Amino acid sequence: MGEKPKVLVVDDEDRIRRLIRMYLEREDFIIEEADNGADALTLALENDYDVILLDIMMPEMDGIEVCEAIRLEKTTPILMLTAKGEESNRVQGFESGADDYIVKPFSPREVILRVKAVLRRVTDTSYQKSDDSTKNLIVFPHLTIDLDAYRVTTDDKEVNLTPKEYELLLFLAQSPDKVFKREDLLKEVWQYEFFGDLRTVDTHVKRLREKLTGVSKEAAKMIVTVWGVGYKLEVDDA
Repeated sequence: MGEKPKVLVVDDEDRIRRLIRMYLEREDFIIEEADNGADALTLALENDYDVILLDIMMPEMDGIEVCEAIRLEKTTPILMLTAKGEESNRVQGFESGADDYIVKPFSPREVILRVKAVLRRVTDTSYQKSDDSTKNLIVFPHLTIDLDAYRVTTDDKEVNLTPKEYELLLFLAQSPDKVFKREDLLKEVWQYEFFGDLRTVDTHVKRLREKLTGVSKEAAKMIVTVWGVGYKLEVDDA
């Protein structure tokens, strides 16, 4: 049923790469590896991976730098591998464009579940079928989401979003003017119980606004912070 998912595993510890490879290959994934940031970046830009597992602390280039460089070119889902207690690095990872993080020491089962969750979200959203005559669109005055093409445009210009940014925008857009608590967004958009802090949502909202602002300030203003509660996509009826 389609091609096997291809995953790039990046960590300077051979033991961790071997462990992840062993468990993901049992699940029928194709695995490629890198043990430093520079090689990881080359592989990530020259190949099309379905998911990248990226350690933060590495020689030559750290995971934050690699993630930022990948995000200039690609929207491949990125899961950061972080050591316990590296909370500031974790937040940096989200700000650089990571979709999620996994804390070391991790269980192999958790890695499998999170990789599958990312793949499921991307394929569920990007390969929905509709009749050729009717496009599956969500349309607002300054913002259009094409669910079939996994594409966001504002004022006829495309906005290049990561999978997580797209999912967050789509979730808000499916219930315009409804206020969602940050806790609810974590649960619904990430699709599993998430043992992280609420800044995960804040950093993704910030990046989403920045990308929309680069194309249309009107579209960016639609994402409204409701102080003390959460966020909503506000639609101007005027």
